[in-house]
Amino acid sequence: MKLVYRWLSPAGVAARMPVLIFHRVHARPDPLFPGEVDAARFDQLCGWLRRWFHVLPLDEAVRLQKQGALPARAAAITFDDGYADNHDVAMPILQRHGISACFFIASGFLDGGCMWNDRVIEAVRRSKLPSLDLRELSEGLLGVYPLENIEARRAAIQAIIGKAKYLPVQKRLDLVDAVLRAAGVALPRDLMMSSEQVRLMRRGGMQIGAHTLSHPILAGLDAAAATAEIDGSRQQLQGLLDERIGLFAYPNGKLGSDYSAESVELVRRLGFDAAVSTHPGVFGAKADLFQIPRFTPWESDKLRFGLRLAQTMARS
Repeated sequence: MKLVYRWLSPAGVAARMPVLIFHRVHARPDPLFPGEVDAARFDQLCGWLRRWFHVLPLDEAVRLQKQGALPARAAAITFDDGYADNHDVAMPILQRHGISACFFIASGFLDGGCMWNDRVIEAVRRSKLPSLDLRELSEGLLGVYPLENIEARRAAIQAIIGKAKYLPVQKRLDLVDAVLRAAGVALPRDLMMSSEQVRLMRRGGMQIGAHTLSHPILAGLDAAAATAEIDGSRQQLQGLLDERIGLFAYPNGKLGSDYSAESVELVRRLGFDAAVSTHPGVFGAKADLFQIPRFTPWESDKLRFGLRLAQTMARS
């Protein structure tokens, strides 16, 4: 595969650099989401990437791309949101392989917070009820969801999150609160990183980027609210680490539905060096530094994973 990637991504201005995206790395496979990355899988992926690519810190890759000086077979690894398992599970694996990754932190959830989608997931996961009847609590937006097995709980989570995702912020939060009340569960306080864990990650050679305060849909916010979310996250992280934060990730990351051209211009005006999206593709000479594409193949087989990555590089 190294020869293929060298051909697809030579050094210099013709480089096509994949930027991989992850969210969680579970210590063990999660029965609710068996396709999500666990420690054994992530260790395997890091081994492949270390052999195939020159894995660079994202800020260094951005600097080299501006200079037209990326090495052949350059790549970068990123994480979004700020889950505690990034510190507990992912970082030791990265360090063992001699790799640095960039972790984009939704900083409003540090020290005991829980993102709205995780509140839904944990409510359904932990509920002792045979079903959730959410019709009256949600003004008819939601229905009755059986919880008799893993498959039913997974379907309930997907349905509830799908209905809530693009609601106005307050209505979405009210809906999630209703789900929690109906499920009758207490939320975990250690799902997201603590401030100290963020500091330890930075000391451990990882990069930290901003990802807003509360992970909103930026396209639905006015300029003042979007500025408060983006710059508020950066200021909080800069105060925590006593250093400049130059990288940003758009929540959810799709242009149009999740962030807008105005969001991009705002990030640029705020003085960030670069920003990442979740549009599939690779980081090349023509890429917008403020909409860097990211893509991670989910094939478990080494050859299929490598070929899917090569196909994405070839198309970009």
